Amino acid sequence: MIPEKRLLTPEDLELWDKSQTKHDLLEFIEKLAKSVEGHENKQYQEPITPQIESFMGLLKSVNNIIDKHPVVQDAKSSRFGKIEFRDFYDELTSQSKTLISNAYPSLTEDQLDQLYVYLDESWGNKQRIDYGSGHELNFLCLLYGLHKYKIFDESKDFTNMVLKIFIEYLRVMRILETKYWLEPAGSHGVWGLDDYHFLPFLFGAFQLATHKHLKPLSIHNEELVEMFQDKYLYFSCVAFINSVKTSTSLRFHSPMLDDISGVKKWSKVAEGMIKMYRAEVLSKLPIMQHFYFGEFLQCPEGVLGSKGHKHTGVVGEDECCESGHVHSSWGDCCGIKIPSAFAASESDKKVHKPLPFD
Repeated sequence: MIPEKRLLTPEDLELWDKSQTKHDLLEFIEKLAKSVEGHENKQYQEPITPQIESFMGLLKSVNNIIDKHPVVQDAKSSRFGKIEFRDFYDELTSQSKTLISNAYPSLTEDQLDQLYVYLDESWGNKQRIDYGSGHELNFLCLLYGLHKYKIFDESKDFTNMVLKIFIEYLRVMRILETKYWLEPAGSHGVWGLDDYHFLPFLFGAFQLATHKHLKPLSIHNEELVEMFQDKYLYFSCVAFINSVKTSTSLRFHSPMLDDISGVKKWSKVAEGMIKMYRAEVLSKLPIMQHFYFGEFLQCPEGVLGSKGHKHTGVVGEDECCESGHVHSSWGDCCGIKIPSAFAASESDKKVHKPLPFD
């Protein structure tokens, strides 16, 4: 069975919210987060297994594909996403199954058919030339699938799945976002944290949860941000945001980050990030209606949905507006077309949302 989309209605989402599949996926994310508690970015778990190194090779191949598709600079260049992203996307999806097979030859053909879908979906949307937390979730699903298929071992690999694999994925995504001016998926980015990402803040908060000196308020200190941006994911994300936003204050361009900085302990921030991810990513229909269910991510019993949209590797122009699709002015969906932070300052506008940090 090729993975397919199944969640379509609020009733479907309610069944998903109560499902073992959602519970297991969130538990996987929490275990990854707890595995890096107290770790700096380069405090890897030794020895680094061949399975981790193989995935790093896969990401290097993705990076090489990016290099083959430069942006053509001309006077008519759009202030929105660069169309050369579609060339990258086409080549990546044409090779994704082979990339996974080359990295892990022990996987069966059926297992490869389950996995490559999530690799395809990890880099953004081809037609809209955008990226958001739903695409980031697909990358976590790929790692989850490799764990379920006994490629990654919890005791040997989880720390390095974050500190090596996820950090490298984030680096590659920053190249894509910057090079092709990927738009934030939806009209307001990811909850005022970052126009694109959620998980670096979640993992980053856990890294800092046991730190004796750094406080959440430290993100307002430019010297501390510069000093620790290479050591902790949270600070590297703040540094990146500061480098691309036109306003000089987090209060204006990232109000939720500003609010979170008022929390007294990183451990409370970490707890709040898990709650927020559960509620604002895994429980939002505009995101989850694009989620693929398959063998290792089973669709909850009772979900009716549609007939199911199977992943074919080909994205139609109107896929995002299929019958019954829930549109939203926020979140990872069609949203309102706005420029990325790299193209125009309009993307600085955020929506203030209540925080689950108490």
